[in-house]
Amino acid sequence: MASITVQNLRKEYDAGSIVAVDDLSLEIADEEFVTVVGPSGCGKTTTLRMLAGLERATSGTIHIGDEDVTDVHAKNRDIAMVFQNYALYPHKTVFENMEFGLRMSTDLGPDERRERVRQAAEMMGIEELLADKPDELSGGQKQRVALGRAIVREPEVFLFDEPLSNLDAKLRTTMRTEIQRLQNELGVTSVYVTHDQEEAMTMGDRIVILNDGKLQQVGAPKEVYENPVNEFVGGFIGSPSMNFVEVEASATGDGVQLSSIDGRFQYHLSSEYVQGLEQDISGQRFTMGVRPENVYPTRSGSNKSFTATVEVLEPIGSDNYLHLDIADDFIARVDADVEPADGESIELTFDENHVHLFSPDTGLDVLSAEANRAAPTASD
Repeated sequence: MASITVQNLRKEYDAGSIVAVDDLSLEIADEEFVTVVGPSGCGKTTTLRMLAGLERATSGTIHIGDEDVTDVHAKNRDIAMVFQNYALYPHKTVFENMEFGLRMSTDLGPDERRERVRQAAEMMGIEELLADKPDELSGGQKQRVALGRAIVREPEVFLFDEPLSNLDAKLRTTMRTEIQRLQNELGVTSVYVTHDQEEAMTMGDRIVILNDGKLQQVGAPKEVYENPVNEFVGGFIGSPSMNFVEVEASATGDGVQLSSIDGRFQYHLSSEYVQGLEQDISGQRFTMGVRPENVYPTRSGSNKSFTATVEVLEPIGSDNYLHLDIADDFIARVDADVEPADGESIELTFDENHVHLFSPDTGLDVLSAEANRAAPTASD
């Protein structure tokens, strides 16, 4: 197998007027499963296509293992790609679809090719479908064929381009587990592009977040979720999204008071929590972020609690979402037995170690030591 090293990768279109990928550097370890996520147009599929050799990089380098493949043709890169639309030949049987790449790109004889296909089909649970044509298959079966076609290649790298987006929710969950099982079993370095943050969070050893062609953050899913380096990552990762409130900081005798610009919200940060900051934040404005699941009812009456009016109670089964009047789309995710009426006032709080303060100038979290020291890098 092989590692992947990307250095200063850039992709321009229309003579540089459109920059799809901007100075991307990334290191992926041998046998690692990395998910790449971001909004539409962020450059994730373009990055994957450059790794595959289907797009030529404007500048920068790509190494697979010790080999510089930046200018190597796609057919000569030891990779296998699984596409969103399956890309099966409709006139060929399942066996012929799975065997085609082996016949075109290897020196294996017919018996060896047949055995490889048989083993992959058994692994994917589609042995009984080998004589069928693609139009006889369900969406899930087609995706299994596409995965099997990649497996028979025994490549150094798997590339996945939103392979489950055409499947229904239940089948996506099943196939997600199947892909993780296969990757663990085969130990192939894998890059998985998705627009679905749940897929990104649950499948990847690490998660890569892009926006506007730029790398935002790289890290283990839990680390990225709990310690977003900037406001974009905080808002993009998590469902429901992180709550944001525009606040101004003012010094108190024992810490810093955060007050919303419209006066509807106040919260106190203790001196122990802010004394390590490299800058005095008093008098400055920030975007405060806190996740819905960290907001909970209280009766403490302390300077860390606040009162809000419930605009809508949204039951989702195991929990309730309380839509509050603190700010636009401010949600508390609470236990299902917490059921205030619409229009009722409720006292709430959250632990200060769940608070993020994002700079309006840089977008970075000033309460994050990592964000204060440097912008995100691929090697973090």
